Amino acid sequence: MENNFSLLSLFSGRDLMTLFVSVVLVVASVLSWTVIIEKIRLWRIQKRKPVMVERGDNLDVIADKLIRPFDKNLWFLSMVSYVAPFIGLFGTVWGVMDSFASIGVNQSVSIGVIAPGLATALGTTALGLIAAIPAAIAYGMFAKRADDLYDRLEEQVKEMKHK
Repeated sequence: MENNFSLLSLFSGRDLMTLFVSVVLVVASVLSWTVIIEKIRLWRIQKRKPVMVERGDNLDVIADKLIRPFDKNLWFLSMVSYVAPFIGLFGTVWGVMDSFASIGVNQSVSIGVIAPGLATALGTTALGLIAAIPAAIAYGMFAKRADDLYDRLEEQVKEMKHK
């Protein structure tokens, strides 16, 4: 028995909606990885040259300036982690509907009639998860690090006030 399905088959253009859903999910994944790589680079720089508060700095003013690069684009990772599974699910529903339409057209319920639509449906689900999982992990990790950095800066300001 030979398996002919691959995620690349989702881009064959056989069904425009499946192609659209697949392209949206791949673009979301690529953009997420762009943000993730940028955050990794930024945190490595911060590790070598830590962000510090100077004496007399107003934390409310300076923290926003210091933390902003670490928070930048985290909203996108959050959005992808929440939305991509639903877009994948939409592709799943579309593929199942396609399978039922094939049954109607072919007047047959054989596995050969419904399998292509179901494989496509599950493929879009997989793409949704491929986009969402790294984005969710990265969002959680980078948001926690940014919060910790803010707390550290806040502690520095408190220590300076007490000296």
